[in-house]
Amino acid sequence: MGPLLIWALAKSGVKRNKAINILFMFVRLVSLWLTIFPMAYYSIQNIPLTDLAKEFGTPLYVYDADKIREKISVLRGAFEGIDLTIKYAVKANTNLSILRLMRENGVDMDVVSPQELELGLIAGYEGSNITFTPSGVHFSEIEYAVSKGAIVNLDNLSVLEKFGQTYGSSQPCLIRIKPHVFGGGNEKIMTAHPESKFGISIHQKAEILAIVAKYNMNVVGLHQHTGSDIKDGKTFEQAASALFDFAFDFKDLQIIDLGGGFKVPYSPEDPGVNMKEVGQIMSNAFSSFCAKYGRELRLWVEPGKFLVSESGTFLTETNVIKRDPVKTFVGINSGLNHLIRPMMYGSYHYIFNASNQDASKQENYRVTGYICETDTFSFDLKGKENERLLNEVKEGDIIALANAGAYGFTMASHYNSRFLPAEVMVDGGVARVIRKRETMEDILRNQE
Repeated sequence: MGPLLIWALAKSGVKRNKAINILFMFVRLVSLWLTIFPMAYYSIQNIPLTDLAKEFGTPLYVYDADKIREKISVLRGAFEGIDLTIKYAVKANTNLSILRLMRENGVDMDVVSPQELELGLIAGYEGSNITFTPSGVHFSEIEYAVSKGAIVNLDNLSVLEKFGQTYGSSQPCLIRIKPHVFGGGNEKIMTAHPESKFGISIHQKAEILAIVAKYNMNVVGLHQHTGSDIKDGKTFEQAASALFDFAFDFKDLQIIDLGGGFKVPYSPEDPGVNMKEVGQIMSNAFSSFCAKYGRELRLWVEPGKFLVSESGTFLTETNVIKRDPVKTFVGINSGLNHLIRPMMYGSYHYIFNASNQDASKQENYRVTGYICETDTFSFDLKGKENERLLNEVKEGDIIALANAGAYGFTMASHYNSRFLPAEVMVDGGVARVIRKRETMEDILRNQE
């Protein structure tokens, strides 16, 4: 096909070199399509999704361990030549088996609560491999983190002062700066703009420096996190530039933490971040800063969704096909209680009928849940409730939602007193339960 395409382009007047470039672009687009939505996605590591649903029941979260390893490798490869530490943003997926997989692959942790910190310790992490980045918490949580050996990231002047009063120079810390940069796929996940609750404003430098000097604080790093679903290197570069300018007033830094937020692909029209390009931009900016600073520092990044989102598939079963004069609904045995991202953010998840690979007969369906609320899953790329073109769906068919590895189970609830789903990991071609499905006993536990 390749030589034929080059010949056809050449006959139409396109020069051979340009024709070859067009061919490569075509191949790359096809490859991208197959990477995001591969033909073999009806299985994970050669285990059919329908078999997983039959063996473990639905609704079911399934995670592909190989995909997580792949994303770790991609991220490391994007920052070649840089002293890089990957800090997994644990809130994306807190399952102990996921945490152990991260630890086995040399990934550290970033946590936002004492409970996440404790999970990390149970998963085998040392406190020194954990960063605690809280927002608006009681100071006792910070004291707890310090007692476990974690390094604390301080994000407001009040806590900075209290930390200085309590620990002076005896405990290292990072300071989270708000660089006043807009970046993110949804206003609810933008965290560095002027009105965000996160970080100390870059315009409060004088107050920060005064507190640090007053208590001779051991500030070893500066941190910022722009937001989530960022796909262009320029946004990271803009935030990093503000942080680098700020850093020259701190003479003993060891770490620059540029956060995470790398966009993942949700559809062929939305390919996600070019990690190699972003890594190169960030690496160049960081290297230039280190040269001006006078010595090499360590670069930290805090990906969450980037590492685990594409590993996850959420499997549900079709309860009912409801044919309405206006549209046809597919009602599945789950809802916003298990996957709230579409209703909360208008998030797009690729949806397909795992029970039917025959694309010769398709229909537009609105995919909805069983919760006594509007709980639509089929939002479009513009964040609006819409229909999806699916292979014909029948009652009992398994409906799969892709990109479900991040902020799925961790944001699940008992709304309508529904049970939380089971979680399964596929590793080495073997599927195993890593969290049991809940029962009525779990809902009644701690109640009187």
